[in-house]
Amino acid sequence: MTNRLAEKYKDRIEQTFAKYPTKRSAVMPLLFLAQEEYGWVSPEGILEVAELCELDPTQVDSIAGFYTMYSETPKGKYWLQVCTDLPCALRGADQFYADLKEYLGVGDGETTDDGMFTVDHVMCLAACDRAPMLQCNFHYVENLDMDKMKALIEQWRAEASDDK
Repeated sequence: MTNRLAEKYKDRIEQTFAKYPTKRSAVMPLLFLAQEEYGWVSPEGILEVAELCELDPTQVDSIAGFYTMYSETPKGKYWLQVCTDLPCALRGADQFYADLKEYLGVGDGETTDDGMFTVDHVMCLAACDRAPMLQCNFHYVENLDMDKMKALIEQWRAEASDDK
């Protein structure tokens, strides 16, 4: 099996390993790299990270399964995680989340038909004072309302069509 991560991200992987005392310590950042490459922590990604870190794939899989920031199922190009914890809910996050799902025509954890957006709710992204907020592919977008969100969705759709 060819290790796609090792071939494509050789320099980034070497830089990651340089930050840690052992290869084993680099599992989590390399799982992020696999998720970035495949759009989720795929079985191939698990095997490749295990090979890079010189670990059994079961050990890597257990790490990916434990932490919620790793997706074990395919996601859309843009993974929208809306914080709906109580402080955010008090600032309108529940209604914002409902409106976002309706606008995109999806339910909890679902992906739009075009594969562009997956929408999930999460608990506490530590930005309560800037809710409603979400993270898109692990980047925060804060102080949202549906007008701002619709503009962002159209911007992301345009960027994705430019990538083709």
